[in-house]
Amino acid sequence: MAVHTPICDFGWKAPDFRLEGVDGKIWSLSDIRGPKGTLIMFICNHCPYVQAVVDRIVRDARDLGGLGIGVAAIMSNDVEAYPEDSFENMKAFAATHHFGFPYLIDPTQEVARAYDAVCTPDFFGFDADLGLRYRGRLDSSGRMPGAPDARRELSEAMRQIAETGRGPEDQVPSMGCSIKWRAEE
Repeated sequence: MAVHTPICDFGWKAPDFRLEGVDGKIWSLSDIRGPKGTLIMFICNHCPYVQAVVDRIVRDARDLGGLGIGVAAIMSNDVEAYPEDSFENMKAFAATHHFGFPYLIDPTQEVARAYDAVCTPDFFGFDADLGLRYRGRLDSSGRMPGAPDARRELSEAMRQIAETGRGPEDQVPSMGCSIKWRAEE
């Protein structure tokens, strides 16, 4: 079932975290934070919405890094129920798609809850002071291959944040598969 992200809560502060990356390093928000802004993405390996856009995510993350935007992706799904999202499979997914940014596992799902992440992909674009300025989609493609001329909404928003400290007023929510939460014990 597809779910949509809520509207942007402008200025909401990014919660800190310490998560292991597929590179074996422990990453915190301060390690990822860029001088002009920070993009935190919640993704996973198996979601058809992520699979449809992963190459564009990699392209945009590379471009944004050149603008002083720090980028990381977090995988928070229940790996027992969804073994295709396991840490080993995350490593393979990141290698296959040539991730140039940290891909982190959130085994307790505490970070996803702190961010109020709801789906994959879910994009959080922060300004230089870690205030939320974008909670929209990558582009209009959803789970279909993107049109070659699709407007790069996430990239444009993050560029605007890097240049002005503000995100666009009008944002279209991201859509994707729900985060796969572990059953409450």
